[in-house]
Amino acid sequence: MSQFLVIIPTYNEIENIELMVNAVMGLEKKIDLLVVDDNSPDGTAQKVEELMQSFNNDSMKRLHLLKRTEKNGLGTAYIAGFNWALVRSYQYICEMDCDFSHPVNKLPTLFSECENGADVCVGSRYCNGLVNVINWPMGRLMMSYYASKYVTFITGLKIADSTAGFVCYRRTVLEKIGINNIRFRGYAFQIEMKYRSFCSGFKIVEHPIIFTDRIAGNSKMSTKIFREALFGVVELKIKRILGRI
Repeated sequence: MSQFLVIIPTYNEIENIELMVNAVMGLEKKIDLLVVDDNSPDGTAQKVEELMQSFNNDSMKRLHLLKRTEKNGLGTAYIAGFNWALVRSYQYICEMDCDFSHPVNKLPTLFSECENGADVCVGSRYCNGLVNVINWPMGRLMMSYYASKYVTFITGLKIADSTAGFVCYRRTVLEKIGINNIRFRGYAFQIEMKYRSFCSGFKIVEHPIIFTDRIAGNSKMSTKIFREALFGVVELKIKRILGRI
């Protein structure tokens, strides 16, 4: 078993999953992969089970599948994956999307940042004053960019890309911040993970990436998810004032 695990949540990612598995498994750095599938009707989980026969043997199992019974939100999928990792010996756990918006070749860099002193490393679209996003409509780009500004203003969390979903955590972070108390499911989940890490005194760094909007499959973004983030940030700040975070 590797020390390094990537968690990828999936729902109807049949167009991307085989390419993604091959990309992660093909990295020079030996990284295990856990796919958390929310009962995709398009056969995503079945494809992973087929691929497991190629990448796993009696002496080494690098590709894993956690099947859930229903679509229940990105946040709960990641929490299920984090808990799966914590009952095993993984020391560095990274989350990423299945649609290739997050650059697979940057995974070793995020892991290395955490090996070399960071507790959390964020693959950031907006750090160093740059905006590294390809193929997003201007409206969605502005919404995402200013969402992070809003988070900083409300909470004091000094991260340029607080809604980022390409993040590596040291095991100790996940053990301490209370992942099972997180109830948010979309962007607000990503914000709360970073905010709880910040409030616990962990060192958070950002590493620039180029984010490319998905080519295959459908986005899971919705106004409900954005609304949750908008009001969830205020709720997080209130919880901190009340000593609940």
